[in-house]
Amino acid sequence: MGKWVHDDCPDAMLDKIAEGNEINLCSAQPTTYAEAHSTYMLAQQALTPGDGNGDFIVGDGDTSGRKVTVAQQSPVSIINSGTANHAAIVNTTESKLILVTTVTPQVLTAGGTVTIPSFKDEVRDPS
Repeated sequence: MGKWVHDDCPDAMLDKIAEGNEINLCSAQPTTYAEAHSTYMLAQQALTPGDGNGDFIVGDGDTSGRKVTVAQQSPVSIINSGTANHAAIVNTTESKLILVTTVTPQVLTAGGTVTIPSFKDEVRDPS
């Protein structure tokens, strides 16, 4: 017997990611909202939440299933100096850490700007 799930199921998870209203470059992997928004935060950029509103697009996955694509952000103001190695999406209204991903390590200097490339998170079909 085959396995199947309706697109609404993974979309619900991906839509939750798309509720984020801020992305932060961090100097370490944050595990809480406070760490992502403040403790490890080097650069910070507001996002427009919601699928199709500009910063998030939910659609078919590259391999299978569904994915959320986060748009490139540029220029992003660097607030604190350090080496960025993680990006975190947060919801500042709910003080919630939503998603953390690794980024190519990059030395950032306060007062400058940085580009956060587009990235995606994919939920594959059941197998």
